[in-house]
Amino acid sequence: MRLNIGGIQKLTLLDFPGKVACTLFTVGCNLRCPFCHNASLVTHPQDAGYVTDDELYSFLKKRVGILDGVCVTGGEPTLQKDLPEFLSTLKELGYAVKLDTNGTSPKLLRSVISDGLIDYVAVDIKNSPEKYVMTSGGIDRLDDIKETVSLLLSGDIDYEFRTTVVSGFHEVSDFESIGKWISGAKRYFIQSFVDSGDLIDSSVIGIPGSEMNEMLSVARKYVPQTELRGI
Repeated sequence: MRLNIGGIQKLTLLDFPGKVACTLFTVGCNLRCPFCHNASLVTHPQDAGYVTDDELYSFLKKRVGILDGVCVTGGEPTLQKDLPEFLSTLKELGYAVKLDTNGTSPKLLRSVISDGLIDYVAVDIKNSPEKYVMTSGGIDRLDDIKETVSLLLSGDIDYEFRTTVVSGFHEVSDFESIGKWISGAKRYFIQSFVDSGDLIDSSVIGIPGSEMNEMLSVARKYVPQTELRGI
């Protein structure tokens, strides 16, 4: 089994709701969002400082009983062919598992949910359907993402949707469309863009908090459990 891990955040109290967790960053992605904050994992996977299997499993075994959960993020974790086997190992170790995904692999997601390999899913909603391809770097996977959204809306697993708001890509009217799309969702977060210093497009900037509050008001008409993050 081989999972391409480019980094480990050894402790997080924020990434997995209600859990003390670590975060594993997988390498590679099938989208090219200009505001991606882990760009080096996406655009130059060959240069990533891979964590060896021995290092990874040594860390995970030592943290059993200390950490409650593991967040698997990226990049895009569902591109990893050994992901189901790895998730099974995490469950065998006793961890709760959160999967962060861009939603482009609904069949795999359905499978790992059905097999009980994950406990929580976070899906990035890049933009309104009408502007999705532009926002994801010109790559059209909208049908797959719509399938993922439908899977979560109609299923039992705990989840969240989230949108990172960027100037030039998002405006208040987009959240009318997004809200209708994910209407009735368990929870939705509108996130302020933060410049990580590792972006695909270094020219992108965030949006003022006042405008984000307008977006929040629009989204709450359809998803009452909408909150702002990073304000």
